[in-house]
Amino acid sequence: MTRYFNQQSLRIRVVLTQVPLTISTAVIVGIAAVFRPDALEDPLFQIGLWCQGVLLLACVLIPWGRLPRPSFLVIAYLDFVAVGFCREGSTNSLSGVGLLALFPVFWLAASGVARRISIISGTLATLLMVWVPLFLAPGPPTTEQLGRPLILPMMMLAFAITVAVMIARMDAQREQLEEKDLALREALAASHDRERLLDAIVNTIGVGLVAVDAAGHDILMNRKQRLFHRLAAPKDNADPAEADLLIFAADRCTKLTPAERPVARAIQGEIFSQVLVWAGQGNEARALSASARPIPGADGAAAGSVVAFYDVTELVTALTVKDDFVSNISHELRTPLTSILGYLGLALDDPTVLPKEVFQYLRVAERNADRLLTLVTDLLSTASRTMAIKPRLTNLAEIIEDSLDSAGPPAAENGVILLNHGREPLYATLDVGRIGQVLDNLISNAIKYSPNGGTVTVRTSTTNDSVICDVADQGIGMDKEEQSAAFDRFFRAGPALSRAIPGVGLGLLITKTIVENHNGTMHLRSEPGVGTTIGFTIPLHALTEQNTPSATGEAIQVPR
Repeated sequence: MTRYFNQQSLRIRVVLTQVPLTISTAVIVGIAAVFRPDALEDPLFQIGLWCQGVLLLACVLIPWGRLPRPSFLVIAYLDFVAVGFCREGSTNSLSGVGLLALFPVFWLAASGVARRISIISGTLATLLMVWVPLFLAPGPPTTEQLGRPLILPMMMLAFAITVAVMIARMDAQREQLEEKDLALREALAASHDRERLLDAIVNTIGVGLVAVDAAGHDILMNRKQRLFHRLAAPKDNADPAEADLLIFAADRCTKLTPAERPVARAIQGEIFSQVLVWAGQGNEARALSASARPIPGADGAAAGSVVAFYDVTELVTALTVKDDFVSNISHELRTPLTSILGYLGLALDDPTVLPKEVFQYLRVAERNADRLLTLVTDLLSTASRTMAIKPRLTNLAEIIEDSLDSAGPPAAENGVILLNHGREPLYATLDVGRIGQVLDNLISNAIKYSPNGGTVTVRTSTTNDSVICDVADQGIGMDKEEQSAAFDRFFRAGPALSRAIPGVGLGLLITKTIVENHNGTMHLRSEPGVGTTIGFTIPLHALTEQNTPSATGEAIQVPR
C-alpha cells in the first residue's frame, strides 16, 4: 500500500491525504443530520464545511508538482482553520469534532518535511484552534478557561510524536528494503550476465563439456559435446542413451561397457585425466581425451561431476605416423650398421696386420658405429614400446663401479670429479645390462650438464624392500617447467641447447622405461645454477627368471 501511494503523482497524493478528513467530516454531517439537525444551521459549522470543500477542490485543481515541494503543507495548516470553525460551531450540539485535527496533525508529522518543526507547528495550530475563540470572546479569558482545552493540544503532540517516530522507522525500513531490493536486482542481473557469459564460453571453446548431477542426470552439455554425442550414436538410433553410444577403448576395437565409460566413472566419483577413448566407428571416429572433476556441494560432498572431452584425433594420428617413421628408419639403419660393425670387427681381429694409425682409426670408427647402433636400437625400442628384461641376482655396487670407470675420460675432460658413495655390496634382482645403461645415462648427463666442472656423486641406500640410487651433480640445473618435461621424448633443456651440449633427448625416457620395467620409479630434484639430483628406486627382488618377458616369451610394454 505504501509503495502504491509513493508511486502516485504529488497531486494524487495530496488528494488522497485530504480525503480521509473530508470523509470523516461527511460522516459527522450525516450523524448530525439524523440526531442534531440544528447543528447544521450554525453559521460557524457551515463555514467550516465550506472551507473543507474549498480545500478539497484546491487539492484537486492546484498543480502541486510545479510548486516547491513543501507548499502542499499549506492545506494541512488551513485544515486546522476549517476544523476550528466546525468545532466552534458544534460546541453545544456535537462533541469530539475537534478530534478531526488528528488528520492535519498526521499529515504534518508524516510528511517527512522538517519533522520537529511539523510536530511543534501542528501542536501550536491545535492550541490556537482552541484558544483563539477564547480570546475573541467578550472579556479576557480566565486561567481555567485557557487550561481546560489543553488536553486536546497535548493529545495532538503525543499523536504527532508517535506518528513521526513510526514514519521515520518505516522510512528507514523502506530504504533498507529498497537497498536490498536494488542489491538483489543487481545480483540477479549479474547472475543473468554471468549465465549468458558462461553459456557463450562453453559453446565457443573447442572442448566437449558435460555436467551431471549426483544422480547422473545431465545439467549442462555444450555444443561440442552434443556433436560428439551425435558422432557416437548408432545409425539406427536418433536419440541414444549413454549406454547405447559407440564408445571404444584406445585400441578402437574394444567396446567399453557402460560402467567403464568416462561419464559413468565420473558419476561414481572418480577423478581422472587424459583417459583416451574413441567415439564412433569408421572414418568418422574421433579420439577423445577425457578428464573429470567433481562439483563440490554446499555440504562438502560431491554434487555431481564435470567431464571434459578433448578431440586428440590428429595428435594420436601424428604420434602413430611418427612412431611408424622412427621404427621404419631404425630398421633401415640397423642393417647397414650391423654390417659395418661386422666388417670392422673382422678388420680389427689381428692388430699386427694393420698399421698402428689405421688400427686406431678403425677402433674410433667401431666405437662410434657401436654407439650409433645403440641409439638406433633404443629408438626402435621406444617406437615399438617393447623392451626385453633379463634379471638375475647381482651386486649393484659392481655396476656402479663399471659405469664410473667408463665415465672417467669425459669427466676428466669436463673437469668433473667422480665420487662413489655406493661401494658397499648391495645385491638385487635386476637386468645388469639395462641397469648399467641407466647408470651410464645418468652419470653421462651429470657430466655433460656440468660444463664448469664440479663434483658428480653416486649414492645408494636401502629401505625394507627397495634400493635407492641417486646421481647428484653441481651443474646448470633445471627450472620447474624443464623438470616436468625432463622425461619426454626428444626433450632438451634450454641451457643444453644454448651451450650446444650433445644429445637427442632420449636418454631419460629410456632410463625411465627401464626402471619402470623393473617395477621401480624415477625421482628428480633440481635448481637452476645449483645442480640436479636424479635417481631411481627399484625393489630388491623386482623380477625373477620365471616372470620375466624373456622367460614367458612376452615383451614388456614401454610407456609413452
